Amino acid sequence: MNYLLKRSILLLITCAPFILSAQTDSRDFKAVDDYVKSLGSLQGMSMGTINNVVSKKFEDKIDRTRAIYSWIANNITYDIKAARGNNPAKNTPTEVLLSRKAVGIGFASLFQDMCSSADIRCLTVDGFVKNTTEQIEEKGTEINHSWAVVQLGLSPDTWYYVDPAWGSGYPDAEMKLFTKSYTDAYFFTDKTTFNLQHYPDNEAWKLGNAPKNKKDFYALPLIKVAAQEFGLKKLSPNDGILKVKTGKSISFSYTLNSSEEISKVTLAFGERKKLKVRDMNYSYSGSTLSFTYKFEEDGAYPVMIMIDGKEFVGYAVEVE
Repeated sequence: MNYLLKRSILLLITCAPFILSAQTDSRDFKAVDDYVKSLGSLQGMSMGTINNVVSKKFEDKIDRTRAIYSWIANNITYDIKAARGNNPAKNTPTEVLLSRKAVGIGFASLFQDMCSSADIRCLTVDGFVKNTTEQIEEKGTEINHSWAVVQLGLSPDTWYYVDPAWGSGYPDAEMKLFTKSYTDAYFFTDKTTFNLQHYPDNEAWKLGNAPKNKKDFYALPLIKVAAQEFGLKKLSPNDGILKVKTGKSISFSYTLNSSEEISKVTLAFGERKKLKVRDMNYSYSGSTLSFTYKFEEDGAYPVMIMIDGKEFVGYAVEVE
């Protein structure tokens, strides 16, 4: 084989992960998302017909994958009652399309089937997430969520996380109410950020930087939707349970991967009926969000940090 041809092939293989990464990081999906929204719910159609309408318009695999994610996240509702009871019944792709609701496994299975039909390699991953601060430091013996890994190449650098269930909206702190609110934060999510909120049952599907083991994962704070949207990379404190002396100030610091502006940071204390909210004086310099707070309220209670009204990171606080 010609020497220059060999060199070109080697260079293409070596650079492929970086080319794919650049494609996904800088891609503008507005045209794809607008097209999917224009389709509506496609009620009563079979999966094959829906898939043809949704994804076959696009030649590029990344665009096809985005179209499938966008359609599912916009048109399937998270079944909060079934999720609260960890009940995965009636979550086959056919059943999900009929009922238009699902838990994680239903979202992921439908996404996988539609991707496979569109010639996109995709696998479903089962694992663990924390839904409330009460789950911090639990052992996590039962699988309670599922998501997907899309494979665009042979290298793990070209495998991407997708969670269409969390992309469809978010649950409240008590897992009793689900708010339908589409976000693209769970499409090809930054792996470090994703791993702060998800832990796979099979560690072979732990991509990128991640907690060492499940115990370390459950010791982390509760990671919520704004953390995904702002690309949370590092956090301090990184212990989910904070034991604090009354009147002592705690410093909070978060490294973010986002160019978005932040207009308000608040702390929400306690349960729904006795919820108290405090506005924070914060700094957001470069990629670091930081502030301090002095805990004056005795007792044990959840504390949720909010960014612009969205849940960001939650702690279980014990003040004495």
